[in-house]
Amino acid sequence: MNWSYLILIFAATIGGGVIPITVKRLHPNLPIYLLAFTGAFLFGITIMHLLPEVYQELGHAAGVYVLLGFFLQVFLQQLSHGMEHGHTHLPPAEGQHHHISITPLLLGLSIHAFMEGIPLGLRFQDQSALPSLALGIAAHKVPEALTLMTVMMHTHQPKGRLWRILVLFSLVTPLAAVLAGQLGLYSQTVNASLVYLTALVIGAFVHISTTIFYESGTRHHELSKRKILAFATGIVLAFLTLIFE
Repeated sequence: MNWSYLILIFAATIGGGVIPITVKRLHPNLPIYLLAFTGAFLFGITIMHLLPEVYQELGHAAGVYVLLGFFLQVFLQQLSHGMEHGHTHLPPAEGQHHHISITPLLLGLSIHAFMEGIPLGLRFQDQSALPSLALGIAAHKVPEALTLMTVMMHTHQPKGRLWRILVLFSLVTPLAAVLAGQLGLYSQTVNASLVYLTALVIGAFVHISTTIFYESGTRHHELSKRKILAFATGIVLAFLTLIFE
């Protein structure tokens, strides 16, 4: 287990969550372009590194698990209200956010965060897959934590509780990676299961990244020049991860 990857993911999550806590007037377009960039980057990493790995290990059966992971994410979205892809599909309550049910939201988002960490414990055949995946997850964590803390602030949580939520949420993905890696060392069953779980996570990543492509905070799903530039930057950066090979 490379601890530098886990530290990077933890720091990225903290950094994303700190933005709405410390910046009083956040530019409304910043989350949109940040989402577009990280969504494209995560999509590129998934297609170029993770999919080939699981298909090499599982063959055509990989498609079944990827599809299951896609619809598992659809279910989790009902709990988290789409916060994984930077949205908060929350029912309006006379314009007030304090009616949000926090527990299922945090539960759904935490399950997703735990799933993200599982592939980090897999022993990839492709040496470029692990560092690329760590970068992709770290990038994705920034807008995810930003959105989470923005919503938490709108529920009028005390500042101390906001920080506790942020720190605990930041630990979920690294903890999952450590558990997956360590249990895989001591249990052949767990080690063999990691590739199947990774295929499920791939399905979730595909759902999240493609949803970002089509939504990303725009009113009519339009593609502005800046949004296209953010997408292109993310894809180019994903291609650059091939230098890890």
